[in-house]
Amino acid sequence: MRKIIQIDEEKCDGCGLCVAACHEGAIELIDGKAKLVSDEYCDGLGDCLPQCPQGAITMIERKAAPFDEVSVRKRQKALAEKRNEELTTCSCPGSMGKVIEKDGDDQCSCGHDEEKEESLLGCGCSGSMARVLEKNEGGECSCEQNGGKQVQAQSCCRSELRQWPVQLSLVNPGASYLKNAHLLIAADCTAYAYGSFHQEFIRDRITLIGCPKLDDSNYYTEKLTEIFKKNTPKSITVVRMEVPCCGGIIRAVKEAMLRAETIVLYNEVVISTEGHIINNL
Repeated sequence: MRKIIQIDEEKCDGCGLCVAACHEGAIELIDGKAKLVSDEYCDGLGDCLPQCPQGAITMIERKAAPFDEVSVRKRQKALAEKRNEELTTCSCPGSMGKVIEKDGDDQCSCGHDEEKEESLLGCGCSGSMARVLEKNEGGECSCEQNGGKQVQAQSCCRSELRQWPVQLSLVNPGASYLKNAHLLIAADCTAYAYGSFHQEFIRDRITLIGCPKLDDSNYYTEKLTEIFKKNTPKSITVVRMEVPCCGGIIRAVKEAMLRAETIVLYNEVVISTEGHIINNL
């Protein structure tokens, strides 16, 4: 008898956070659900428990094969080799390749105004220098869609980005543009999936992006906590994809809000892989 994890597959949403948290490789995503692949890989310490946003993992005591460090080392080596070979696939069901079909008659013809860039803060990488991007409000853009019918007349194609950098890992929590800002925190795939992302989400907001699947979600939580504490945002909008692994960005933001004791207007938007808003809370 020993302590070992138990996974409730009905509660599991396949986010994969537990897989990343288990250094021994005891958990895998199989058919979109987290599963314990072998008792001997689980050390019973429960590092995966706090990472599960659905509470699908619990610690129980039952008869189980003893933890085997030798087998674990072999397992870790095999997983590392597998990751090196997998260049185009991963275990996340939301990353499954698909072609997104579009109506062939959708067209848009636009011009745009140049942006003036002001250097404010810098770091070691010149490309990551913090800047406020000023917009020329006089510019207009005429787009034609749906068989020539004009559907949007003003600034429909220009960039609405207000600052640089946008990658959460590169943003300085002390940057002046974060003070009392309306924040947009987005999974980076959302801007590619949703055609009007600039106009509907980036406009009038400070944009922070990241990938909850490939990046360290614990680091995101710590970084966002610091940003919230230092800058007292006016509102927070989080945009994620519908795929399960994207839920990590929601968990990071909410945990950071709790740690920073930040109570502001909060909005959560889910984008489908076909490019539609399927949930706006």
